[in-house]
Amino acid sequence: MEKQEIKNKLFSRLDKYCRIHTTSDPRSETYPSSKNQKDLARVLDKELKEIGMKNVSTDKYCYVTAFLPGNVKTKKTIAFLAHMDVSPAACGKGVKPKIHKNYKGGPIDINSKKGIILTPTNCPPLKEHIGDDIVTASGDTLLGADNKAGISIIMTAMEYLIKNPNLPRPNIKIAFTPDEEIGRGTEKFDVKKFAADAGYTFDGDLKGAVEAENFNADFVEINIKGKSVHPGTAKNAMANAARIAAEICSSWPENMTPENTDGYDGFIMFDEIKGNIENASLSGIIREHDIKKLKKMEKLLLKIIEEKKQKYPLSQININIKEQYRNMKSVIDKNPQVLSKLIKAVKKSGIEPVIKPIRGGTDGARLSFMGLPCPNVFTGGYNYHGPYEWISLDSMYLSYKTLINICEEWTN
Repeated sequence: MEKQEIKNKLFSRLDKYCRIHTTSDPRSETYPSSKNQKDLARVLDKELKEIGMKNVSTDKYCYVTAFLPGNVKTKKTIAFLAHMDVSPAACGKGVKPKIHKNYKGGPIDINSKKGIILTPTNCPPLKEHIGDDIVTASGDTLLGADNKAGISIIMTAMEYLIKNPNLPRPNIKIAFTPDEEIGRGTEKFDVKKFAADAGYTFDGDLKGAVEAENFNADFVEINIKGKSVHPGTAKNAMANAARIAAEICSSWPENMTPENTDGYDGFIMFDEIKGNIENASLSGIIREHDIKKLKKMEKLLLKIIEEKKQKYPLSQININIKEQYRNMKSVIDKNPQVLSKLIKAVKKSGIEPVIKPIRGGTDGARLSFMGLPCPNVFTGGYNYHGPYEWISLDSMYLSYKTLINICEEWTN
C-alpha cells in the first residue's frame, strides 16, 4: 500500500478510537476501573475478527487478545501490545480529533478561544515535523494518542500482514489492555496462558524512540489528623492539618520535582492535596531509575515527616509507601535479542533509533518481570495527558513500518 493510504487508515482508526471515552479511574475498586473501557474493547474485538485475526477473545477483565499464525519455520511467538485507557489527568470524554495537514511551521491553532496554541516555542519538537500531518484534539480534552495511536498502528499492521500473506512473519500475539495509566494494566494478565516469547509495547513518544529501561515507581500517601479549636484560643492548642500538609509538600526539595528534572533524574511529585483543619492528606508518586536512589529519596521523605511530627506534636501524621513497578532494564539485559532486533527494525524504517529511558512506566515494565521481556516502541506523540497533546501521522507511519520490520527480524 502507498504511504498516503496507510496514513489515511491510521488516522481513520485513531479518530474512531479517540472518540470513545475510556478514561481510567484510580479510585475505582473494579477491574477494569471504568466500564467505558469495555466499549472500546468491543469495537476492537469486532474489528480484529473482521480483518482476519484468529482466536480473538475479550475476557472478563477486558483484555482483548488475538493470534496470527506465522508462515516461516521459526517457532517463536512475538507479541504486540497497547493500552485502551487514557489518563485521568485531563478530560477524555467528547474527544474531537483534528488533522492539520502539511505542517509548515509556526503556530497550530488547537483552540485560540481558550489560548491553546501549539508552537515551536512551547513545544520545540514541532520543528522536526515540518511537512507532516499533525493531529490534535479540540482544546477541550486530551487527544488520547496515548495509547490509541499504538492500537491504530498495531491494527493497521495486522491488516497489512493478513492481506500480504507472502511477507515473512513469526507467530504473532496481540493484546490490548485496560488501566495502564493507573498502573494496573497487567494486574490480571495471564502471561503463561498468553504464551509469547517476547513482546513490544507500542506506547512511546518521539520519532525513533526505543525504550528498554524505565523508572522504579512507588506510590506515597500521607494522612494527617489535626486538632481543631477556635482560632481565637489556638495558641499551643490547634494543629491545622491543612497547613501541615502544605508544609510537607513545600519542604520537598525543588531540585527533586518533575518540573526540575529530566533524563535519569528522579523525583517525588505530590499530585493531590486536600483537607481541612481536622483532616488532610497528600498523595503522589516516587520515581527513580536507580533503586538505591529511590530508597534514598524515600528516606529523605520519612525524615521530613519525622521533623513535622516533632514540630506539630498535637497532630498525627502517617505515611504509606506502596510499590508500583520496577525498572525492566535488568530483564531486557538478559534477553539482548529482543532489543537488538528492535533497533535493526527501526533502522530499516529509515530513521536512527533514539535509545532513551522512559520517564514513567509501561505495561511492558511489569510484563518483563512476569516473564515477557517487553521494550517500548515510539508512536510519534507529544504532550500526552493534556489539551496540548499532538501526534504526527508521518511518525505513526514510521512506527507501523517498524512493526512490520520487527516481524521480519524475528523470522531470521
